[in-house]
Amino acid sequence: MSLTRRDIREKALQSLFQLSANDELSKEDAMQQALTSEDELVDEVETVQVPSYLDLLVTGVLEKQDEIDEKIKAHLENWSLNRLAKTDLIIIRVAIFEMMYVSDVPDRVALNEALEITKKYSDEKSRKFVNGVLANIVNENSKNEAE
Repeated sequence: MSLTRRDIREKALQSLFQLSANDELSKEDAMQQALTSEDELVDEVETVQVPSYLDLLVTGVLEKQDEIDEKIKAHLENWSLNRLAKTDLIIIRVAIFEMMYVSDVPDRVALNEALEITKKYSDEKSRKFVNGVLANIVNENSKNEAE
C-alpha cells in the first residue's frame, strides 16, 4: 500500500480522532484502524506496516499537544478550544505540528494540505476558519523568520 503524504495526513486525522474519542485505544491500534479499509473486518486483517510519517505525525501531535494548543489559543478570537469541531481542531493541530517540527514541509504547504483535508472532512465555514487560524500562524512565523 503506497500512500501519499496527503493520504498519511488523512490517516493521522483519523487516528487522532479515534484516540480523542476512545481513551482505551492505543496509538498503534488507532493507526492500524485508520490504515485498514472500511470493508475489511479488523479481526481478519493482518497488522499493516505503519508508514514512518504517520507515526511521526500521530506521536508528535500527541506529545506536543499542549504546546500546539497554546499556539492555537493565541490565534482564536472569542473562541475556546472546546468550542471547535473536533475534526477541525485535529486538522489544525497536525498542520501546526508540521510547521513547527517537520523541516522539509514549508508552512504554506502545511496550510494548503490542511485546507484540502478540511474540504473533504468538513464544510466551507470550517475551511474558512481553519484557513484564518493557520494563515495567521504562517504570517507570524514569516515575521519571526524575517527578524
